[in-house]
Amino acid sequence: MSASLKASNSSKFQVSEFILMGFPGIHSWQHWLSLPLAFLYLSAIGANVLILVTIFQDPALQQPMYYFLGILSVVDMGLATTIVPKILAIFWFDAKVISLPECFAQIYAIHCFVGMESGIFLCMAFDRYVAICHPLRYPSIVTDALILKATVFMVLRNGLFVIPVPVLAAQRNYCSRNEIEHCLCSNLGVTSLACDDRRPNSICQLVLAWIGMGSDLGLIILSYTWILRSVLRLNSAEAASKALSTCSSHLILILFFYTAVVVVSVTHLAEPKAPLIPVLLNVLHNIIPPSLNPLVYALRTKELRAGFQKVFRLSLEKHTRHQ
Repeated sequence: MSASLKASNSSKFQVSEFILMGFPGIHSWQHWLSLPLAFLYLSAIGANVLILVTIFQDPALQQPMYYFLGILSVVDMGLATTIVPKILAIFWFDAKVISLPECFAQIYAIHCFVGMESGIFLCMAFDRYVAICHPLRYPSIVTDALILKATVFMVLRNGLFVIPVPVLAAQRNYCSRNEIEHCLCSNLGVTSLACDDRRPNSICQLVLAWIGMGSDLGLIILSYTWILRSVLRLNSAEAASKALSTCSSHLILILFFYTAVVVVSVTHLAEPKAPLIPVLLNVLHNIIPPSLNPLVYALRTKELRAGFQKVFRLSLEKHTRHQ
């Protein structure tokens, strides 16, 4: 550890790099977890790329609901790529060292992508609200221009909103320990090594989460409350079932995403006796949704399944012609 310490002008020691130790308590055999993690990562990238290609090639899918799904796929791939390659490098090549700028950049990227995912879920909820509650006005409200503006707003909002988190983490004084019992640079995991008061970091993260993701969740709940009221007024049971089925995939993903966020937050704040649990949950929360989202939509959306079949059919035809 002494090699990673440097003297500062204030005659104190300041670490120049962190060491990511991996999963606490299972260091001797944690490399075996690289296999399922690599599978989840490859499946997440492959499935999300397939969704993007399908939406791009199938004119029937070039509508707002699927545009938002495509944006979600890009965000999911960004989130997974932010953490999984580094974790695999730790397990396969013992590349545990990470510089302070890289660590703070990872903190920023994780918070940014998670916030964007929450924002895209809000956009998708608004899309379903307009489609079900105001179907005649849907084409004039949910336009390509609105989708572009909403996407740019979500990118800028989260890109700027989470800046205080890594900035405050970088201002802490890391004067002694530099071994992080984690596979990635989480804000709370990094600042727990600080020699000075880390409460501003914890308060900042909590406040930003409530303002950003909390407001997203509140608006999503409001949207679905209005959707449910509108559906219950329908005289036809078949129409009500069809309206709800268009929302089912979205609702499943929302419930999983926000439930996982709450569970991860509670386990970190509770400081359990088994530190492996919050670390494992934190990693899974960042890799399972990118793998799960395409699967849920593929299984529950017949238009998307039909689009997949068209893409595969075109690929087979091209392959046959080349032969």
